[in-house]
Amino acid sequence: MPQDAGPAGPPGQAGGQAGGPTARAIPPGLHFVATPIGAARDITLRGLDILAGADVLAAEDTRTLRHLMDIHGLPARGRPFVAYHDHNGAEARPRLLAALAEGRSVAYVSEAGTPLVADPGFQLGRAAIAAGHPVHAAPGASAVLAALTVAGLPTDRFLFAGFPPATGAARRRWLEEIANVPATLVIYESPKRVGELLVDCVHSLGGEREAAVCRELTKRFEEVRRGTLTELAADHADRTVKGEVVLVIDRARGRRVEAAEVEAALVEALTRMRVKDAAAAVAESLGLPKREVYQAALRLGKER
Repeated sequence: MPQDAGPAGPPGQAGGQAGGPTARAIPPGLHFVATPIGAARDITLRGLDILAGADVLAAEDTRTLRHLMDIHGLPARGRPFVAYHDHNGAEARPRLLAALAEGRSVAYVSEAGTPLVADPGFQLGRAAIAAGHPVHAAPGASAVLAALTVAGLPTDRFLFAGFPPATGAARRRWLEEIANVPATLVIYESPKRVGELLVDCVHSLGGEREAAVCRELTKRFEEVRRGTLTELAADHADRTVKGEVVLVIDRARGRRVEAAEVEAALVEALTRMRVKDAAAAVAESLGLPKREVYQAALRLGKER
C-alpha cells in the first residue's frame, strides 16, 4: 500500500505547504480514488494527495474531475486527463495500461463515490491486476454506506444489488431473485422510475417490509423517507422525484427457516460470541424471535 509522506494540510493544500498545493510522489500503480457524492468537502486528504501527485488522471467524466480539483486548488500541471467510461473502455484501457507498464502512477475516479461500485472502472482494475500492476484504493464517500447509515435498517448483513432492469417484467423477475436473501437490500434507481420500482417491490417482496428511500445524500436537499413498501409506494405514486436515489429494504421477515439453517448459523456464531450474543445475532439475521433462537442455542450447547 502507498505510504503517506507526512501529515497533509487542509483541502486546497494537498502537500500541507503554506504556499499552495504541493504534489507528493505517488507510488507507481493504479489508484482508485473515492470522490464526493454531493458535498465537495467529503474527499479525504489522501485522495487529494493522489490527485495532486499522480502522473496520469483518468475519470469517468474529466470535466467533473477538473471541477473537483479546481475547488480544492489542485493544479493540472500539464498532466494528461484520460476519459474512461462505459463507451470507450476498450480504446482507453490500453493507454492507461501502457502508462502503468512504464512505472507511472494512474489515478482513476468515477463520476461520484467509490470506483467499481456500479461503475465502469471494473474492467480497468481487472486488466491492471492481470498485467501484474499494483492496484490501490483510497476509500471515501459511498452512496451505499451513506444510505445504510441513515436508513435505520439492519446493517449486520447487506446485499448491494445495483441498478434493476428498466422494464417492468424484467424488474419483477430480478426482485424475485433477491426476495429471500437474508440481508438488507440496497438498490440504486433513476428518479424517473423509483415510483414504478416501489410498486414492483410491493408485488415481489411484500408490502409489509420496512424500507427507506434516500435521495440526494449529502447534498443540500437530502431527504430520507421511511416506512413500509406499501406506504412508500403510495407516497411516490403521484410524486415527481429529482436527484440520485438509493432504496434500502429490510430483509424478509417471517420466512420459513429450516432448523438446519438455524443450527449452522448458531454453530458459526458461537465460535465468536457468547450464547446470548450469538442467539441475538442469528435471530436478527434470520428474522426469527430472539427467545426461540436462544433456546435453540442452549439446546445446542448441551448436545455438544
